[in-house]
Amino acid sequence: MNAVNYTEVSEFVFLGLSTSSPAQHFFLAFSTVSYIVIVLGNLLVVFAVILEPHLHSPMYFLLGNLSLIDLCLSTLTVPKMLSDLYSGNNTISFQGCVTQIFALHVLGGSEMVLLIAMALDRYVAICKPLHYLTIMNPRMCTLLLSGAWVIGLLHSVAQLAFVVHLPFCGPNEIDSFYCDLPQFIRLACADTNRMEFMVTANSGFISTGTFFLLMISYIFILVTVRKHSSGGLSKALSTLSAHIIVVVLFFGPCIFVYMRPFPTVSVDKFLAILDFMITPILNPAIYTLRNKDMKKAMKRLSSQVLSLRKIS
Repeated sequence: MNAVNYTEVSEFVFLGLSTSSPAQHFFLAFSTVSYIVIVLGNLLVVFAVILEPHLHSPMYFLLGNLSLIDLCLSTLTVPKMLSDLYSGNNTISFQGCVTQIFALHVLGGSEMVLLIAMALDRYVAICKPLHYLTIMNPRMCTLLLSGAWVIGLLHSVAQLAFVVHLPFCGPNEIDSFYCDLPQFIRLACADTNRMEFMVTANSGFISTGTFFLLMISYIFILVTVRKHSSGGLSKALSTLSAHIIVVVLFFGPCIFVYMRPFPTVSVDKFLAILDFMITPILNPAIYTLRNKDMKKAMKRLSSQVLSLRKIS
């Protein structure tokens, strides 16, 4: 993918979240704190799943990978934004911009499929508990995770296939803090209306379809549980509520960005902050606060880390 052969633009300029100096100082402080919490929270979940033997189950295996993807999504955008806010150098190379778009769509597509895998895991655990370990065996978990990454890769390649040969000759300003694909396309020196529609339809319909598929699956699980045991409904609802909140947090901004008829930059920036700085904080918090095993594991892990620091 050699951009020099088909473009005169060598770099893009991010306009950032605001041009106001006080606002920039606020965003620098807010983003720094948020990113530290994201790194600590998600790494704590990942290490808890790896190090705690009683968390070596399909549900926690998938949860650990969800936290890893959330951490990677934030790391692709937030450190660059922090560097831009601190140094004032808001540029990114053409190759860097394309790479960021590619990686973001790989991770976004993978997380989408991973959430489906987590819904499948909950369906088997709640509706077929006696066959849970047989169905959700290590081989199945590995296949689900591999499928998530492969589908994410295919989704990203399909998105970039529409735009990789576009000519770019200026302007080169992106009104955001990261390389947003729709804005990237609009900078091309060509008629991109049809291409914008195809890219929007690709992400928009996939996001909307997957969201409704997940919601229907959760409703099906609750209806099935209610038919067999009225007492088990509250327990199933308690188990699924964390998954439903995470699904809404992930798909809500995606659907709103790609499906609303009149896009506005200010709303897109707010949703980007939600995607890259708020949701990666809330995901581990939601699963941790609503899960006794995870809370116990994280407390033990935290106490072990503190004891090691005291010894050193």
